[in-house]
Amino acid sequence: MKDPASAIILAGGRSSRMGQAKAALRFGPTTIIERLISELLPAFDELIVVAAPSAVETFDANAVLRDWLPRIRLLRDEDAFVGPVPALIRGLRAAQNPRAFVCSCDVPLIRAKVAHALCRMTGDSDAVVPEIGGKGQPLCAAYRRTAADQIERLARAGHSRLTVIVEQLDCRRIGEAELRRIDPDLRSFLNVNTPADYARAIAAAGFAP
Repeated sequence: MKDPASAIILAGGRSSRMGQAKAALRFGPTTIIERLISELLPAFDELIVVAAPSAVETFDANAVLRDWLPRIRLLRDEDAFVGPVPALIRGLRAAQNPRAFVCSCDVPLIRAKVAHALCRMTGDSDAVVPEIGGKGQPLCAAYRRTAADQIERLARAGHSRLTVIVEQLDCRRIGEAELRRIDPDLRSFLNVNTPADYARAIAAAGFAP
């Protein structure tokens, strides 16, 4: 049964540390972004991908996602490479449900049940943000759609870092002990930012390098 919530994947970054588009990296028989979609789409009421403007995109989103359209919605950032905050706002405003799981395109081992659980934890909070190693994970978190207004106000006030913005929301923090009840090895939060991270994720998934 699908969760009455949306899933939003942010895929408009430069991938500068990786040196190539993270979303389009091969992950077993598919790409990372398709791996995310195949995990989340069956479980959520809708799925939105927010990519860079087509003129400057680091991967051809229309081509990579061709087989998934129109089952998913593909949106474009208004401005290129300005960080995740505008993309988050855009995704939340487009969402048709009051809650949304939001992740970047570099968490290939995400589990739908973890995304579900984070959404269920929102209650009346603006956001539910996991903490791994004492660091918040606002790009693998759940948000209420109405949080877009406050996020936008904070961004217009000069706050550009999402980690700073979520500190000013009514945010519920979920520590590792609680997270391990739903994701014992915390695989869902393994970020692929560098080639070394990518190799670790490939190995964790059991794929040949």
